[in-house]
Amino acid sequence: MSHVIEMLNIRKEFPGIVANDNITLQVEKGEIHAILGENGAGKSTLMSILFGLYHADRGTIKVRGKEVHIASPNDATDLGIGMVHQHFQLVQNFTVTENIILGMEGGFFLDRKSAGKKIKALSEQYGLSINPESVIEDITVGMQQRVEILKMLYRDAEILIFDEPTAVLTPQEIEELMQIMRNMVKEGKSVILITHKLDEIKAVGDRCTIIRRGKLVDVVDVEATSQAKMAAMMVGRPVNFKVVKEAMEIGDAVLAVKDLNVQNFKKLPAVKNFSLEVFAGEIVGIAGVDGNGQSELVEAITGLRPIVSGKVFLNGQDITHASIRDRNESGIGHIPEDRQKRGLVMTSSLGANMVIKEYYREPFSKRGILQQGVIDKHAQDICEAFDVRSGEGIHSHAGKLSGGNQQKAIVGREMALEPDLIIAVQPTRGLDVGAIEYIHKRLVEHRNKGKAVLLVSFELDEIFNLSDRIAVMNSGELVDVVHTKETNEEEVGLMMAGVKNKEAAQ
Repeated sequence: MSHVIEMLNIRKEFPGIVANDNITLQVEKGEIHAILGENGAGKSTLMSILFGLYHADRGTIKVRGKEVHIASPNDATDLGIGMVHQHFQLVQNFTVTENIILGMEGGFFLDRKSAGKKIKALSEQYGLSINPESVIEDITVGMQQRVEILKMLYRDAEILIFDEPTAVLTPQEIEELMQIMRNMVKEGKSVILITHKLDEIKAVGDRCTIIRRGKLVDVVDVEATSQAKMAAMMVGRPVNFKVVKEAMEIGDAVLAVKDLNVQNFKKLPAVKNFSLEVFAGEIVGIAGVDGNGQSELVEAITGLRPIVSGKVFLNGQDITHASIRDRNESGIGHIPEDRQKRGLVMTSSLGANMVIKEYYREPFSKRGILQQGVIDKHAQDICEAFDVRSGEGIHSHAGKLSGGNQQKAIVGREMALEPDLIIAVQPTRGLDVGAIEYIHKRLVEHRNKGKAVLLVSFELDEIFNLSDRIAVMNSGELVDVVHTKETNEEEVGLMMAGVKNKEAAQ
C-alpha cells in the first residue's frame, strides 16, 4: 500500500510547551487511521499543521509521495485534504448552502441553486439528511457537524480529517457516521480519525498512531490490540473503565421539579408536565436522544430559560423565578452542554474564568478590589487537581486551550464551589479515558459527600456507569424513572424511543 500522507519528524513549539516533538505519521491510501492521545497530547496541533492552520518548526510533509509546503487551508484543499474541526467553523445566521460555498470562487455570486442541488445530492449519497436551506442557528449541534462534513465533500476532498467527530453525536448518529467513514474508504478516500473513544477506534480503525505528551508512543494494528493496552499506552498507566460506587443512604430532596412546562426558542413546548426529585447522596441520570427536551430542562433549572408553568425547588426553597446568581449562591453548580458558549469566556484568562461565579466575594475581592494573588492561587489549585494543561498556565486565554482542557477547567471550577447540586451535562464530552476516569470518580465523590448530582448524557454506558436512578425523557416528557440495578440498556433504549416497558413493545 502506498502512503497518501507522510508527516516526518514534525516539531511544533508554542510558548512554554512543545506540542509536537519529532512526530512521524504515515497514512495509507484507503485506510481509516486513528490518532489517539490524551487531551493536549498534540493530536489537533499535528492535524492543524497538515491542514495549513499552523506551520511546523521542523519536519517534512509528503502528499502522495511528493514533498509539499502547506501554507494555508486553501493549499490543503487544493491537495484534496479536508478537515472537520472539533469546534465548528460555521456562520450561525447563514444557511447550510451559504456556509458550504463560503470562501469558494465567486463567493456569494456563485449559483446558489446549483450549489444547493449538489449539496442535496451529496447529503443523500452519504445519508446526511441535511436541508440546504436551513439556517445554522436553527439546527442541532449534530446536524451542524454534518454541514462541516458536507463542506469537505463539496470541495472533493480525498483525505478527510475528523477531529473528535462524535463528541456531539447521539449513539445512532455515531453509528451512521462510522458507516459514512466506511463508505468513504470504499470509494478510495483516506480517513484520519482523532478520537479519545477506544470503542470507535476498534469499530472502524485499521491502524492507530498513539501520542503521549507530544511524543510518538507507537503505531498499532487496531484489530490485534486490546482497548486496555491502547488506553495504557495513551496515558502511561493502566486505566480502570468501571466506576466503583458504594451504597449510600439517601437524604432529603435537594432538587424538586414539579409539573414543569418550558418552551424552545420557536415557542413550542419542549418540556411537558415534567416532575422529578434528586436526593442528597445520589446521582440521577437523564437518558434520552439529543433534542428531547434535556437542554431546555437544564436551562429552566439553572435560570437560563423562562418557565411557562410549574415549580423548581432547591433544598425546599422555591427558586422558580430566582436570578441566576441567586441560584448559584443557593448551591447549584452547572457543567454546561456547550463549553464555549456557556462554560467559559474564551477571550479571558483561565485564571479569570476559574472565579467567574465568585469574583465579587471574599477572599477574591475586598472592598470591590480584586485580590489577584488569591485568584491566581485558586486557579492554579484547580488546574493542578484536574490536570488542566495550557501553554501559559493560568494566564492562557481560555480559547487557546484544547477542547478537553477547557472541559476539565469547567468541571474543576464547578466542583471547587462544593455545590449541593451539580447539574452535569455531557461532563466528559471530548475527554480521554484517563480524564473520564478522573471526572467520574469526582462526581461519585461529590455524591458520597451527601450531595446531589443530576447527570445529562447521551452516552448510555456513562449513564449506567454513574447513575443510581435513571430518568428517561422522550419528546419533552418523563417516560419513567428506574433504579439502575433493576434495568438494562435495552429497556432504557426502548423507553428513549417512547415505550414505557418491554411488555408494551410486544
